[in-house]
Amino acid sequence: MGGMSGMDGTKQRRRGNTRQRIQDVALELFAEQGYEKTSLREIAERLDVTKAALYYHFKTKEEILVSIYDDLTRPILDLIEWGKGEPHTLETKQEIVRRYNAILTDAAPLFRFMQENQATVRELRVGETIKERMQGLREIIIDPDAELVDQVRYVSAIFTLHAGMFFLQDLDADPEDKRDAVLEVAMDLVTQAHRGSGRL
Repeated sequence: MGGMSGMDGTKQRRRGNTRQRIQDVALELFAEQGYEKTSLREIAERLDVTKAALYYHFKTKEEILVSIYDDLTRPILDLIEWGKGEPHTLETKQEIVRRYNAILTDAAPLFRFMQENQATVRELRVGETIKERMQGLREIIIDPDAELVDQVRYVSAIFTLHAGMFFLQDLDADPEDKRDAVLEVAMDLVTQAHRGSGRL
């Protein structure tokens, strides 16, 4: 099968795309040694390209980080758009949790980097975008007339998924089992909140 055909999946396309190779390598370096300590020169060296070739795609480190964030979190925007058009049923809310869990799993390196570099992320313009996307998620999962305790449960379901990614890494268990357990707890919270809202 041809390596570059359109049917080969994201990984293959990323490998053949210079812009995305830059993003992948930059994120690796940001995670290894921190955003502040990584230079464009080091990114170019690891990629084995000239700094001029790198400049053709990105002028600054922030441009690279913003582009990584935009690309890897676009599915969150798609999820928010989808959720806005759906009824506030338990099935919809569970599907939101399932899809968001898959998005976090796919973009795990980015979210880990953001967790470990919160001060940097807050100073850059991605910090504002993160807040907007979290707000969008809240709006599609919380019933407008839910009691405060149930609103907290809905939000906690989303943050349970985040906690599973960041705080259970050292837990001695199979990664797949950990993901399933975290998803189950998030689903329980949504179900409880939905019932508390008195909805069917």
